[in-house]
Formats: sequence, structure tokens, C-alpha cells
Amino acid sequence: MRVADRVLAWERAPAGSHIDITLLSAAAMRRANRRATGRRGLTDVIAYALPQPDGRMVGDVYICPTAAARNGVALNDELVRLAVHGTLHVLGYDHPEGPGRTRSRMWQLQERYVTRLLR
Repeated sequence: MRVADRVLAWERAPAGSHIDITLLSAAAMRRANRRATGRRGLTDVIAYALPQPDGRMVGDVYICPTAAARNGVALNDELVRLAVHGTLHVLGYDHPEGPGRTRSRMWQLQERYVTRLLR
């Protein structure tokens, strides 16, 4: 089962919800980041949500392995973490920037799901 599908199930998302996860090159991710946020530079994950009128959630998560590799963790583990992170954003979760980020509800949930997935 795909990472996004597991998170959707654990979060009890409505049946028919679907999230695609796409890996992008560094150049493609820089372009996506500029279009999405107006910021220049490389980012590791971008998520787009498109809630449906019937309650289903549809979304896209873009991950850049080049940026993920810079995070100082085993690449596979970091790709799983970013897939979970992006999926949670699609589902409406958010976190503050800065030091409170890792204490947020979203971050705690993310780490719980990553632990389950990497067992």
C-alpha cells in the first residue's frame, strides 16, 4: 500500500480520496516552488489540495530527492517522511515555522506515522 493511502486510511479520509506523489528534479522543484510560493530556491516538498464537493480529498504532493538528501537522514526514511508530511498538508494540517514546528500537532502525527511505516 502506498504511503499516502495509508495516511488517508489512518486519518479516516472519505472513501475515494486520492493523493498522488511525484518526485521532481531539482530544476523542476525550483520552478514549482517559484510558481507555488513566489520563493526562489530549492525546497523538499510542496503539496496541493483540491477538496471535492462530496467531501473527498484529492491532492498532489511533489518531493525533490535532491533536496531530501540534504536533510541529513537516510534518503528512504526522508522520502517517507516527506510523503507523510505532504499528505498531511493536503488533509489540512499545518505547522508553524521556526522552533515550534517540531512541537506542533502535525509534526507529532507525522512522526508517529513515519515510525509505523518504517517498522
